[in-house]
Amino acid sequence: MRFLSRKNVNFIFISNFIFFFNCTIVAGGMLAPVDFLALQAIRRSLEDLPGSNFFASWDFTSDPCNFAGVYCRGNRVVALNLGDPRAGSPGLTGRINPAIGKLSALAEFTVVPGRVIGFLPQTLSQLKYLRFLAVSRNFISGQIPVTLGQLRGLRTLDLSFNLLTGRIPWSIGTLPALSNVILSHNRLSGPVPPFGSRILTRLDLKHNALSGSLSPLSFPPSLQYLSLSWNRLTGPLDRLLSRLSRLSYLDLSMNMFTGRIPGIIFSFPISNLQFQRNLFSGPVQPVHFVTIPTVDLSFNQLSGEISPLFSTVENLYLNNNLFTGQVPGSFVDRILAGGLRVLYLQHNYLTGIRINPTAEIPLSSSLCLQYNCMVLPIRTPCPLKVGKQKTRPAQQCRRRG
Repeated sequence: MRFLSRKNVNFIFISNFIFFFNCTIVAGGMLAPVDFLALQAIRRSLEDLPGSNFFASWDFTSDPCNFAGVYCRGNRVVALNLGDPRAGSPGLTGRINPAIGKLSALAEFTVVPGRVIGFLPQTLSQLKYLRFLAVSRNFISGQIPVTLGQLRGLRTLDLSFNLLTGRIPWSIGTLPALSNVILSHNRLSGPVPPFGSRILTRLDLKHNALSGSLSPLSFPPSLQYLSLSWNRLTGPLDRLLSRLSRLSYLDLSMNMFTGRIPGIIFSFPISNLQFQRNLFSGPVQPVHFVTIPTVDLSFNQLSGEISPLFSTVENLYLNNNLFTGQVPGSFVDRILAGGLRVLYLQHNYLTGIRINPTAEIPLSSSLCLQYNCMVLPIRTPCPLKVGKQKTRPAQQCRRRG
């Protein structure tokens, strides 16, 4: 036993492990050893939440390519989807191990909603083939690694519903293949970087603390979905918005944007236009009849007369502005016919509406006219937060007149 020194014992142990490991690899389809070890490290850093059995199949005496969420091509892992993707699954807890960077052939990495904590590993930048990165609805904290800007082939980046802080790295905006960026519901601050990808279609940055103004070239014309709501963004947008003619969804609400709303925006193929609670000002003049189903311009500083071209909207919110003059007759026709389902005009300076006091508003429609510069010709239910005062004080109306 004298010859079995600690050094020799360690050598024998390592030799036996290598023999066992090689046998396992041969039996399991020759997974590259570096990938095998990386999966082991990732597994040690994560656990199933109560009610989840995602890791039940992760038995490292068998082929890892048959593990739940592991997809291989040849002897390399090309996709890793951690957690049961079915709705309502409990998800995982723990941390993302930096060994993720050892899976050098990885093209897709996702973590289902759960209670994963800690930072995003800097080693993610080593995954030069990564196309899809989604770690949403967890408790990831810290900053977005600047080194993610090295993933030149990244197409989708979804880090939404986490606890991320700091700025959005400008390097993210330089990624040429990005088509989807979803960073909503975090605690990100600072300016929005310009995005240079010519194929970017979705940009969702809502519910953060982003600030500053946007330049006319901040986003590419390819953009179809844009949500910047619930931030602290400022400045005019008329030149930027005029370029984004492919938009189908636009939400800029709950910011401090200023200036005019370009009339051309109402001709875009948008299904939902949300501009409420900003500082937009001046008259609003669509180019054609507006076919957008929902338009919300409430709680701004818009002025002038209301354009009759808005009468074709289904749900129209123009309340809490500075609009003056008569309500267009086409609005009355549309709401009595049931085509205009919501028409909120309260808290403006409107002087009249031509409607028969005995007219019956369809039950499917809602009209609110309170707190304007007119005696209400018809009583209709309004939201409770409108208040009880039916007409604006006369001195306020005289000043606006």
